[in-house]
Amino acid sequence: MPLTVMCSHCGVTNFVEAPQPRQKSQCSGCGRPLSVPLHREGDAEEFSESGQPIYRHQSRASGFELATGDSENIEAISNHIEQHVGKVDFVYHEILSDLVHIDVHVVKPTEERPFHTLITSGMSDRPMTVPEGAEELRFAELLVSLPPDWPLGEEDFQDEKNYWPIRTLKILARLPHEYDTWLGFGPTIPRGDPPEPFADNTQLCGSVILPPIQFPEEFHELVLSEDKTVHFYAVVPLYREELEFKLKHGVEKLLGRFGKHDIGPVLDVRRPNVCRR
Repeated sequence: MPLTVMCSHCGVTNFVEAPQPRQKSQCSGCGRPLSVPLHREGDAEEFSESGQPIYRHQSRASGFELATGDSENIEAISNHIEQHVGKVDFVYHEILSDLVHIDVHVVKPTEERPFHTLITSGMSDRPMTVPEGAEELRFAELLVSLPPDWPLGEEDFQDEKNYWPIRTLKILARLPHEYDTWLGFGPTIPRGDPPEPFADNTQLCGSVILPPIQFPEEFHELVLSEDKTVHFYAVVPLYREELEFKLKHGVEKLLGRFGKHDIGPVLDVRRPNVCRR
């Protein structure tokens, strides 16, 4: 039975027959190397209608594990951001960190890119638990783009309507390390089961992980060593109907609806719901 494998670079869906351990193929869309995970029985107990695995994470068994951060990793990510995105205006430093030390780097709007960009560092301090054959995807960082008038002051963050994008970044950046899983291109993560809105100023209630198309391709990966490449992904919030549509039809069909409704990469808490019945 062929596997459906989505390219982490261009998003094209590829169909691969009889995958073998550490099998490598080329993407039919962009021609870049395609990692083909070796799926084993028991990896997931549920599958969506589009054939993708559904993971329901149980309560974490282990206790708090203090993390202080990798200064070299933080510096390399900061330099990468400034080279390809823009000057890091300030950093939200985490005071007390569990498992990984998640800081959030803020790049202010410019004429070229009229939006705030918030990018994590620290998620890639530890490797994620990826399927066999996808080892090159073990390290990742996340980002979100916000409107230029989004309140980002310390006092503003007392209101969850302003803070929830930062909270979501931190939760998702820590999630793979809490539950021995991974995040790459394509999965959706609801806010609860059933999903609830992030705040009372929006009905958005989950996220999909996508390539950061608002930035040049050179930004999408940071090669730190022969064994460590950090992949950068955008967190794009979704409505409940969009979460359900993606599970049924796959992320490629969802992106098609995004294109039809001209949904861009910058967060809009009142944007149209592309799957409203």
